[in-house]
Amino acid sequence: MHRTWLTRSAASLVAAAGVVLVAGAARRAPSELRVCVDPYDMPFSNDKEEGFENRIAHVVARDLNAAVVNFWWPQRRGFLRSTILAGFCDVMIEAPLGFDPVATTKPYYRSTYYFVYRADRGLAIKSLDDTILKHVKIGVNLIGYDYTNTPPAHALGPRGIVGLVGFGNFLNPDPKADHPQDIIDAVVKDSIDVAIVWGPKAGYWVKRAAVPLTMVALPDSDPVSGMPFAWSMAMGVRHRDKELKATLDSVIDRRHAEIVGVLQEFNVPMIEMHP
Repeated sequence: MHRTWLTRSAASLVAAAGVVLVAGAARRAPSELRVCVDPYDMPFSNDKEEGFENRIAHVVARDLNAAVVNFWWPQRRGFLRSTILAGFCDVMIEAPLGFDPVATTKPYYRSTYYFVYRADRGLAIKSLDDTILKHVKIGVNLIGYDYTNTPPAHALGPRGIVGLVGFGNFLNPDPKADHPQDIIDAVVKDSIDVAIVWGPKAGYWVKRAAVPLTMVALPDSDPVSGMPFAWSMAMGVRHRDKELKATLDSVIDRRHAEIVGVLQEFNVPMIEMHP
């Protein structure tokens, strides 16, 4: 999961370094926080540092008295191999908790997928089991080069709901290419009736939509398909960087209110964190 793993999928991430106590001796914090980041992926990040991942990276860096150094690479297949695992950067600001290729810190927020539809259309969709879903046009994001379906799309299949409208997640500044707001714009323009979108993306673009839109949260998981819908998001580092992980855990504790404030500013819908 996560944007490329979540709605591209499930998710993105932050690099940081800092003062770590080892055997009672304090080590000096590095002067750089090397972050693996997508140059065009709002609301998560962009090369103007306008996304909430960019902002959170600077929160971490200020705490560590370090400077943010971004390593730009688009969220495509091979992102990890070309960035953090290759040593060009040290931290992903977002990684789904327990994401195996990296070591994840303690989570700092949790979200889920959302139904999004126009408030003026008289819809009252609350569940994937609502029969009206068989009679409306539904948009979903696609993940990866092979166009793997998102968890909600997988969950609709066993319910006999097919013919979904796919929206790409390989984002690009080219005006003719995919853009992160396309799926929400399609709801606004009545090209589709309902979109099912990962929470952070949904919240950000719904707030900026030209017409009022309704957001309804999906549950943590689907009992029919067994697919998870909700994810706790953490920061990611290389497995061998245990000191860095411990440092980031400390920063998340110290700066939790500030980090949550950034997420709220971007209208990221957050649900209760699991123990």
